[in-house]
Amino acid sequence: MSDPELGARFAESAHRILADLVRGGAALGWVDPPSRDEVAGLLDGVAAGACAGDAVLRGAYIDRQLVGLGYWQRYARPTHRPHADLEKVAVGAAAQGRGVGRALTAALVADARRAGIEVLTLDARGDNSAALSLYRSLGFTEYGRLPDFVAVGELRYDKVFYMLDFRGKD
Repeated sequence: MSDPELGARFAESAHRILADLVRGGAALGWVDPPSRDEVAGLLDGVAAGACAGDAVLRGAYIDRQLVGLGYWQRYARPTHRPHADLEKVAVGAAAQGRGVGRALTAALVADARRAGIEVLTLDARGDNSAALSLYRSLGFTEYGRLPDFVAVGELRYDKVFYMLDFRGKD
């Protein structure tokens, strides 16, 4: 972000959302809540990718408060550059059930289409039925599953892979 103060406020709000969700057991890739520095570093990397045209970061606001965020990043491998991965979509608990996740994901999908992405992929934990239902409703299709791949302590969950293929679709 070009305004360092705005970027710091975004990072602090994003940290609060992500840490609270992980504390509550959300499937966001962390077992323990991420640190402020970890979230700030993650966002800095996505922002750098966005400046290069290789990523999009979106925030969702209600009453000028950040309530959700999501991003996709183009694959780094040269043979995969036409494609991107939707890596995180997170909505704070107080804003869930209000269509924020749907709006955020739909905006990220539209951004990917405008950026010329050919295939947008994502993966999700198999027990995250609300997210999987949302992705299917937006046109994503399952293309694979790794049984018992995600480890949270002694618990194991499937890792489910979804894709949205924009090739040949206008």
